[in-house]
Amino acid sequence: MSSWKNYSNNLIRYSDLGFSLDLSLMDIPSSFYDEMKSKTAKALSDMKALEAGEIANPDEGRMVGHYWLRNPALAPNDELRAQITEPLAELKKFSKKVHQGEILAENGKVFRNLLIVGIGGSALGPQLTYQALGASSPLNTYFFDNTDPTGIDTTLASIGEGLSETLVLVVSKSGGTPETRNGMLEAKAAFETAGLHFAKHAVAITGTGSKLDNFAVEHNWITRFPMEDWVGGRTSIMSTVGLVPAALQGIDIDAFLAGAAEMDKFTRSESLATNAGLQLALAWYHAGNGKGEKDMVVLPYKDSLVLFSKYLQQLVMESIGKRHDLDGKEVFQGIAVYGNKGSTDQHAYVQQLRDGVPNFFATFIEVRKGRDGESIEVDPETTSADYLQGFLRGTRNALFESARKSITISIPEVNPFTLGALIALFERSVSFYASLVNVNAYHQPGVEAGKKAAGIFLELLNQVRGHLTAYAKTAEAIAEEIGAETEAVYHCLVHLAHNGSATQNEEASPAEDTFQL
Repeated sequence: MSSWKNYSNNLIRYSDLGFSLDLSLMDIPSSFYDEMKSKTAKALSDMKALEAGEIANPDEGRMVGHYWLRNPALAPNDELRAQITEPLAELKKFSKKVHQGEILAENGKVFRNLLIVGIGGSALGPQLTYQALGASSPLNTYFFDNTDPTGIDTTLASIGEGLSETLVLVVSKSGGTPETRNGMLEAKAAFETAGLHFAKHAVAITGTGSKLDNFAVEHNWITRFPMEDWVGGRTSIMSTVGLVPAALQGIDIDAFLAGAAEMDKFTRSESLATNAGLQLALAWYHAGNGKGEKDMVVLPYKDSLVLFSKYLQQLVMESIGKRHDLDGKEVFQGIAVYGNKGSTDQHAYVQQLRDGVPNFFATFIEVRKGRDGESIEVDPETTSADYLQGFLRGTRNALFESARKSITISIPEVNPFTLGALIALFERSVSFYASLVNVNAYHQPGVEAGKKAAGIFLELLNQVRGHLTAYAKTAEAIAEEIGAETEAVYHCLVHLAHNGSATQNEEASPAEDTFQL
């Protein structure tokens, strides 16, 4: 274990939040902070400029305003402030009307289910808050967060006859995201099959004037809430994307925003000694040599935070994982993030963490309060909460004894305020780290490239479908007919064969396989 003095000197505490950040097991020498002074100063300066409304996403020419969402006074003009405060007031009114039965399902009954259709941050943020805070939600919440038809069918089966009392939120900034559009169409078809009018159950969260916005107007959906282009999907949890579902789930969104705003105040500090967000970013930089050479393993010791590692995976990896820096130089930056929860992972991959490849640093999330109410003794004078704390401290020490570095973040309990603060901490650290390594944290060219490639495949799929006949053909023959690459054509044919549009005759090798209608 590290020394008491080392622990005391490497702990940041925010007593007002019940929060602490322990970097004592990261082995960061004081000389490192001296070496990083110029980069640190630039990171603080970049953050000031971002919050003041300067273009922080140069590739798309956009401001980055997720910090304004919990403090609209920071927004650089009245128009932007109104884009935050007015939807917030409206969504509160809307959720209240749903809860009080002023807005009812088509059958005249109170809504008792919520189906959220989205992808990426448009689903992951609401999933995190529901998992962490929605235990007493008045609405059972379900998600279409993929274009997997089996997953969609499983979700619809879980809703069952409750579909008639299900409110649907369709979340897409552009309204053209294929997965979300597909999910909306699948939901619409399910409602129609059940003899219900989808529009009487549907709410859009989207950009003003988008395809989805226009569709919702045309079909007279219940209502629409705006998404702004200065909020990215992975930082949208405190916009309408996250707040509409949270309010419907009965979560205290004012406390959620307040927790984030308080953490923002602390992590604006010009003093490194009191800025947990900046220190966390510097710890990442030191651990990975400024090049992401170490993975980040996130271990929250609380079941309600099981999705937190997944949430951070998108926030960190989509923001930091970039091929080029802001100067156009090829840098291949990134920090790989994975994790699940403690102490479950004592019995999964902690074995490798302690004794295997030392290619990571761990981030423990400690929740100090075990439960509300009294606990039984599972051993003499020992509770389940004592065991959980023992596993956290024991794993932390065992990793350190094996020269594995770790960070420990502590909060008093999981509630809207503390979850808001925790999210805000990592958002700030990602912004700081992006400045330290000189990348644009607010675009995602790799994601767009994947969407483009999927579109090319779908075009090819339709071409291949059009060249199937009653006569068996090889993939190579069809590829020659349409002037395409044979392997790509083969994968199209196999897909069609397994989904009822073709028959595959397997031979000795894929080259000899034939396909026909």
